[in-house]
Amino acid sequence: MGRTGRIALLVIALLAVPVWAQAPVAFGRGELEIETRQGRHHFAVELATTSDQQVQGLMFRRALAPDAGMLFLYDDDHEIQMWMKNTLIPLDMVFIKADGTILNVAERTVPQSLATIGSKGPARAVLEVNGGTAARLGIKPGDRIVHPAFPGS
Repeated sequence: MGRTGRIALLVIALLAVPVWAQAPVAFGRGELEIETRQGRHHFAVELATTSDQQVQGLMFRRALAPDAGMLFLYDDDHEIQMWMKNTLIPLDMVFIKADGTILNVAERTVPQSLATIGSKGPARAVLEVNGGTAARLGIKPGDRIVHPAFPGS
């Protein structure tokens, strides 16, 4: 099934069952580091690799530890669009290329907003962390994510 077909199925699935009626989704866990000019920053992450996990994301969470996040991993490079529906805490979204290089960062996204937040070009993954983390740690485009999902990590 092509990318357009997967997106259509995802939208239909979202409309068919209200989020409050869906069973909680379990996430895998891992660790990653972000290499910036200021140094290496370690994060414990939940992994969102399936469509169910990616749909739920960090929705309905009231808090996120300062060194925690969620890594959304996709099978191919494409323009990624995210939103904050039912997300209660502000997030920084770090869009990542297939080689682990940070493409762009959307800082302090607005909780519960339906506005789309996108990558500025083809990306393979998104790391969501607490809002303000990118500014605090100096995370910028061109920095690198070190994780087994990215070659050379």
